[in-house]
Amino acid sequence: MLSRPKPGESEVDLLRFQSQFLAAGTAPAVRVVKKGSRRGSDANLDQPPLQDHRDVVMLDSLPDLPPALVPAPPKRARPSPGRLPPEDEDPEERLDRHDEHITAVLTKIIERDTSSETVKLPVSSGVAFPVVFHRSQERQGKPAVSGKRSIFAQEIAARRVSEARVPQTENVVPPLDPPEGAVTCEAPTPGDQGCQLPGSSRSFQGPCLVTGEGLPGQEAEQEAQAIHEENVARLQAMRHEEILQEQQRLLAQLNPGLVAFLRSRSHTHEQAGEEATDGQRPGGPSAEVIKEKPVMPPSAREPRKKDELEPGRPALVLPVTPDKDWLHMDTVELEKLHWTQDLPPLRQQQTQERMQARFGLQGELLAPSADLPTHLGLHHHGEEAERAGYTLQELFHLTRSQVSQQRVLALQVLAQVISRAQAGEFGGQLVGSILRLLLDAGFLFLLRFSLDDRVDGVLAAAVRALRALLVAPGDEELLDSTFSWYHGASVFPLMPRQDDKDDEDESKEPPAEKAKRKNPEEGGRPPPVLARHDVIKGLLATNLLPRLRYLLEMTCPGPAVVLDILAVLIRLARHSLESATRVLECPRLIETVVREFLPTSWAPVGVGPLPSRHGVPCAAAMKLFRVLASAGRNIAARLLSSFDLRSRLCRFIAEAPQELALPPEEAETLSTEAFRLWAVTASYGQGSDLYRELYPVLVQALQAVPQELGAQPPRPLAMQRIASLLTLLTQLTLAASSTASEPISDCAEASLSGTPSLITWTQVSGLRPLVEPCLRQTLKLLPRPEMWNALGPVPAACLLFLGAYYQAWSQQHPLELQGAMLPSLCPGDWLQDMEHLSEELLLPLLRQPTLGSLWDSLRHCSSLCNPLSCTPAPEVPPSLASLGCAGGCPSLSLAGSASPFPFLTALLSLCNTLSQIHKGLCSQLAAILASPGLQNYFLQCVAPVAVPALTAFSAWALRHEYHLQYLALSLAQKVAALQPAPATNPTLHHGVALALLSRLLPGSEHLAHELLLSCVFRPEFLPERASGGLEAADFSDRLCLGSRGDPGCGRGALLAQACQDLPSIRSCYLTHCSPARASLLASQALYRGELQRLPALLLPVPGEPLLPTDWPFLPLIHLYHQASDSPSGCPPADTVGTVTRALQWVLVLESWRPQALWAVPPAARLARLMCVFLVDSDLFRETPVQRLVAALLARLCQPQVLPNLNLDCPLPGLTSFPDLYASFLEHFEAVSFGDDLFGTLVLLPLQRRFSVTLRLALFGEHVGALRALGLPLSQLPVALECYTGPPEDNLALLQLYFRALVTGALCPRWCPVLYAVAVAHVNSFIFSQDPKCSDEVKATSRSMLQKTWLLGDECLRKHILHYKLPNSALPEGFELYPELPLLRQQHLQRLISGVLQTRGSET
Repeated sequence: MLSRPKPGESEVDLLRFQSQFLAAGTAPAVRVVKKGSRRGSDANLDQPPLQDHRDVVMLDSLPDLPPALVPAPPKRARPSPGRLPPEDEDPEERLDRHDEHITAVLTKIIERDTSSETVKLPVSSGVAFPVVFHRSQERQGKPAVSGKRSIFAQEIAARRVSEARVPQTENVVPPLDPPEGAVTCEAPTPGDQGCQLPGSSRSFQGPCLVTGEGLPGQEAEQEAQAIHEENVARLQAMRHEEILQEQQRLLAQLNPGLVAFLRSRSHTHEQAGEEATDGQRPGGPSAEVIKEKPVMPPSAREPRKKDELEPGRPALVLPVTPDKDWLHMDTVELEKLHWTQDLPPLRQQQTQERMQARFGLQGELLAPSADLPTHLGLHHHGEEAERAGYTLQELFHLTRSQVSQQRVLALQVLAQVISRAQAGEFGGQLVGSILRLLLDAGFLFLLRFSLDDRVDGVLAAAVRALRALLVAPGDEELLDSTFSWYHGASVFPLMPRQDDKDDEDESKEPPAEKAKRKNPEEGGRPPPVLARHDVIKGLLATNLLPRLRYLLEMTCPGPAVVLDILAVLIRLARHSLESATRVLECPRLIETVVREFLPTSWAPVGVGPLPSRHGVPCAAAMKLFRVLASAGRNIAARLLSSFDLRSRLCRFIAEAPQELALPPEEAETLSTEAFRLWAVTASYGQGSDLYRELYPVLVQALQAVPQELGAQPPRPLAMQRIASLLTLLTQLTLAASSTASEPISDCAEASLSGTPSLITWTQVSGLRPLVEPCLRQTLKLLPRPEMWNALGPVPAACLLFLGAYYQAWSQQHPLELQGAMLPSLCPGDWLQDMEHLSEELLLPLLRQPTLGSLWDSLRHCSSLCNPLSCTPAPEVPPSLASLGCAGGCPSLSLAGSASPFPFLTALLSLCNTLSQIHKGLCSQLAAILASPGLQNYFLQCVAPVAVPALTAFSAWALRHEYHLQYLALSLAQKVAALQPAPATNPTLHHGVALALLSRLLPGSEHLAHELLLSCVFRPEFLPERASGGLEAADFSDRLCLGSRGDPGCGRGALLAQACQDLPSIRSCYLTHCSPARASLLASQALYRGELQRLPALLLPVPGEPLLPTDWPFLPLIHLYHQASDSPSGCPPADTVGTVTRALQWVLVLESWRPQALWAVPPAARLARLMCVFLVDSDLFRETPVQRLVAALLARLCQPQVLPNLNLDCPLPGLTSFPDLYASFLEHFEAVSFGDDLFGTLVLLPLQRRFSVTLRLALFGEHVGALRALGLPLSQLPVALECYTGPPEDNLALLQLYFRALVTGALCPRWCPVLYAVAVAHVNSFIFSQDPKCSDEVKATSRSMLQKTWLLGDECLRKHILHYKLPNSALPEGFELYPELPLLRQQHLQRLISGVLQTRGSET
């Protein structure tokens, strides 16, 4: 016996074992049996072959379920058993021998001649081809098959039967298997065929109700049949009358619903029996297969039968009668066919109840009473089927449908609804905001889920809906049309305002630091929480950018989808620096946009819709890069260096728009965006190396401008392109300035400065002769308003270029070249050139009457004068910032086509530049300030009107309006400083400067700093100091009845001293009101044209104005906070000087500019004055401080101001006035030493009309301070009646009053004012006889009167009992009755007699 192989043996040993086994000739232990081949040959060749080699598949043997989907074994090619290939045959020769190439068959092809044949058209027929299989055909003449068979299997079985020609008899069809536990309707047995009721023709063919359910198989049938036979035998033994009587008795006992169910069941079986009988009648179909209806459990069938037999219910009328031969209509469920009926009539709403809004397929709002035809597709089978349209809830439901067409339809309708809502079409018709409702319902994340769909239509609809939600219509058009305005490229980020304190602290940080510090997850907060406050942040947290990149790169969507995605990316980039950085850093996103939508070569594209946007330049892609570059200089540098945008700029600027192989409108827009992108990068001093290469192109474009301006009418796209070209040249001219930047010590700021510009002055000096004729040509159209408005921003762009040109020219240093000075850099040349420009261009322009009409229209287009123009749109949710310019802006608005602001702002900018360089032109250019339209505009700006609420649009509009005001004030300051005569309306200009200082928004720090330096504290803007204002102040104080101050130290002397100290006052406010240094440097770089210092064109978030409305009190507030936070309690250095300067300035404003403090309520001013006493223990003792506080307090106590003093309302910058007053009392009790001014401030809030909390704080917690309140009645700044009336009704305070009087804590020697007040209120209380008061009040009043009568101090008892009226002229402060009035005497006697009787009874 051979041994088995062991471990370690090699293949040689195995071969040796095999040869030994073969030599032994023993039988193997295992036999291999090969299965037959599929071609019909068996493995055993000895057996004779079968005659029929076809595969025979028997349907009856097939399983009911399909086989498991497992991978089949690999096929192996093996030779047929009858045809073994010879071993020595060459395979190549065999292939050549059996080669049957097509050339061996098709050697010569000859076309058949069909010239003589007749061609006939196909005959129309009503039969479809191929013939549609109908189930009723299968019923005719085909036997039923056993088991569970499909229609196809039944058809095959019927064909087999017909081929075999088997007689179609009933016996070949096996009976259907009945359900388990149920008895089917069988043929009647011989015993049952004659079973009929007496007097009835009905026969029983089997049990109808008893099924035997619950018994085992065969026993169930036998038991049911036995019960059936017993019932039949009993019925046959009864007479007909007995049967009817028993039937009535059963009907009275059984439930009517059960009776109806039994009758319906009997009726069903009866119909089935009749149909089966009819099928066996001679003359009908030979063998009609009747499929049994499945037997349903009674619990599932009973409710439907009850509904059908419910009395009083109308029968269901269907437009089509169901046929049992139809597919899936074996069991007709009538309640599911209600939708096939006609729609019910539209119900009219009888009340004013709210109804769900329904929308059409185009997003239009449908009226509730609209009766629309059904062919419009607006009716469905939901609630209120008679009403056309879809509700938002139904549209949300459709977006989650499994049918892609329904998802597409829902998203398209929702996009249309959002677009119409943002356009304001639903204003006043709907309750609430649709956008807020959608966002609260999770529509944002529904769109994000839809972007992950696989269906292209769903993706396109989802992107469209996302664009409709994020990109408000009109916003981008507004920002594009104003790009060439004065600093129009600088915009605020479109992000919501942060309300919580953390976000406010973050908003104060520089944008670059904020972007570095914040992580993409925003502290780990989930996207729904982020989206509740900021939609863009919530979307970015859901990986939206990688998905959009995938759609652009991999799916290659249609042109509309591409534009929608680019619009969404632009909106994301406008959100903030952080969002723009995330767009830039998204993997392969920028590369995909550059490669696919800004190619340098492409196939020419004609006019018409583009089949695809891929591979064709797109203006939206260029705009995306422009918006990204505006977010920061680092992003702009990365775009130019890392993504090769320099070559793209050269490609699309080098050729004129008409030479680009693109549609005309697309080519014009692409060229415009290329100019704007270059202008943005040039704003940072970048991209200047392109100027040398493209200089001929720019000159050629400038030379073609006059021809474009002469077109009738001017084309809007061409005007925008010209304005963008002039803006680019303006930035390139500023880049040619040779002023070296000052060194920056801060590392963060030092990184902002870039390399010096490569553009020299000689390279841009030749541009002015080309731009100035364009300006002259545009000014000729000024008398024609239609043509002037069609020019757009072109005239303003020309003026801004000239201003930048002369500014850069004046900053050039004289260069010595081989001992000679360059003639072009001689100062005399540019001064002479300016005079020439002023005489030939500006002065004739100022004398034109048409320019006066532009000044007059300032008030009509102003946002300050028309606050309602900045009203936020109703469909702008707080979590999604938008300018709200849907439908465009009105022509007479700041952003309208007829707005004078861009041209007049540019004109004032040019005049400021010329007057700053050439001082001699100030007197000539001062005519602008004398314009009546400008004066009226200024008057309305300083009027006490409400400033528009700060929204995204109002911040944008007010910023441009503040530019005009600042430039006008700057020009007025230059004129006032040089003219010996008094300036024109200096009081008005000073009021405008004060109002503007408190309104400037973030990003305008340089303007606020310049106003503090020049206009606000300018002596020329205070003409009252030399025109009798000082004497008038003293005279008004003497006329005031309450003024009893020292005549030698009156308000006039204080104002005169303040005017002399204006430089010191200015230094004080520059210290305390200047913005942060980083923000100030960035703003200065923007407005001064210092390109190397400019960090970004994206402004800070406009959360609130730079300075508060009470900015004149800001030094006092800063000192108070420093003293409160100082642990040592030492006051800051130079506290007296700071307080004195601040109080001097507040006094100047109170006396001569009261409108500047209208926004500060009197209560807030009083609180600021109280802070002076809390700064230091000895500060209030300084004589200047005493005099200034007394003068300001006298202004607050004037009869016309005192009624407005309200201490109970919330005050700006103060959490609680009672808390401040408590601290003030504590400080007064500690350090006052009876100071009268200090005591006046303590007494002022104790008036009767103010909160009782203040009086309780004094008499309850700080009663010791009463001893220091020695202010005489004659020095009380308000009338004593303000403290004594009306009578006090607080019981606790009255008890404190009485206790202070009785204990001697309150006496007329050291507190005369409050003594008189306490006596007055106690007297009124003890003699009050109000029947409505409570028992507690009556008991307290009697007790207090008893104690007063029993007082040992006769003077105090007389004062309390005989008090009559307050009179501050008397030493006591009140008048006394000589004798008590009769009623008081009687009341006192009754009380005394009662007390005596009580004491007598006790004794």
